[in-house]
Amino acid sequence: MTIKTAMWSGAALALALTATSAGADTIRFWTTEEQPERLAKQEAMAAAFAEETGNEVEVIPVTESDLGTRATAAFAAGDLPDVIYHTLQYALPWAEAGILDTDAATDVIEDLGADTFAPGALNMVGMDGSFASVPVDGWTQMIVYRKDLFEAAGLEAPTTYAAVEAALEALHNPPEMFGFVAATKVDENFMSQVLEHVLLANGVTPVDETGFKPLDEAKTTEVLEFYKKIAEASPPGDLYWDQSRSLYFSGNAAMIIWSPFILDELAGLRDSAPPTINDDPTSPELASLTGIVTSFAGPSNPDGAAWGDTRYFGITADANTDVAMEFVEYSMGPGYMETLSIAPEGKFPTRRGTAENPTEFVEAWATLPVGVDRKAPLGDLYAQEMIDEIVAGLDTAQRWGVEAGQLALASKMINSQIINRVVREYIDGQIDASAAVAKMNEELGAIE
Repeated sequence: MTIKTAMWSGAALALALTATSAGADTIRFWTTEEQPERLAKQEAMAAAFAEETGNEVEVIPVTESDLGTRATAAFAAGDLPDVIYHTLQYALPWAEAGILDTDAATDVIEDLGADTFAPGALNMVGMDGSFASVPVDGWTQMIVYRKDLFEAAGLEAPTTYAAVEAALEALHNPPEMFGFVAATKVDENFMSQVLEHVLLANGVTPVDETGFKPLDEAKTTEVLEFYKKIAEASPPGDLYWDQSRSLYFSGNAAMIIWSPFILDELAGLRDSAPPTINDDPTSPELASLTGIVTSFAGPSNPDGAAWGDTRYFGITADANTDVAMEFVEYSMGPGYMETLSIAPEGKFPTRRGTAENPTEFVEAWATLPVGVDRKAPLGDLYAQEMIDEIVAGLDTAQRWGVEAGQLALASKMINSQIINRVVREYIDGQIDASAAVAKMNEELGAIE
């Protein structure tokens, strides 16, 4: 080889290396899943994406309570990350502020197939024919109930107010068995979540497109009367998630309302919260005796509703759009099981499958191991109809203010705990239903 040829070869190699380097991009991904084990799984997924595409992903943990202020500051500085994993509360406000690229999110959803996503998860971020963000995962609040006792008593599953009331009549026998363990501790967010679910079930909301919407007195009275019945079938005192779980786990409660994070505990997979229904804290017996309901209906809303907490991938206005979209599509496609495996019991698949296999991801999700001290797939612990019910909740998932574009106002109303306090006054007999509705309307109407 001549010196001249060698020089040309070296130049060609340098040019090739430069081209390869130029073709590879690095994007930044903010995630609120910052626990070490969860972060490690996201970094492994980013590495797999890099291996497949040549594009790197820098995974940056962000504390959830800081996410709003950090995103606003980064937007002002023109320094947003490319993709943000975020909660529902930010989707529409960020889209309206210009933080999110709604065209990119909509293109991703259309590329993957909008009909492969849970309708409820999509509806909550819909805006004028487009979508603010891409639904990743979610969970729905559940009525957890003793299926064995219901079947023995010939009772219908507690899918309606009337079915719950019938079960209270048949099963409430304290102190051996409480019909329910209702949330009654007014300063707990748990009571706020439960009440929003029960109010949604009867079609009651305090907001519409114009802002505050007075609570409908007839519908709200039905809610108050129902809630008083489940409270009267509960133990006395200020009750929240702790007592409801403990009493259900000991076999002393027929029904509770809880998040799906109870599912692994029910099966004896977490030593810090063991079932005590028998002498074996690792026994899956209670799981086998349990049924769940996600979509729940009151008398004025026969279609019912599920209370959903959904998470999203937002592609930002400052993003390297093509690579950001590629990363989101990978995370919702070939990497979707890794995305959900971070915490399968609380990450239901918002994307059910593909056009070729519409249930592919639901079926695969049921095989993911859950638990802390021991591991087992949900599909081994619960019957298929229960797995189907768990996932189906995202079809009808709702939250106050989402459809009306008033999520921020609705969140202020919920966080004020006005509803909790007035409902507790009604339960305790300090105020009648008409006065309770009037008082809630007066105080909620003053929130801006």
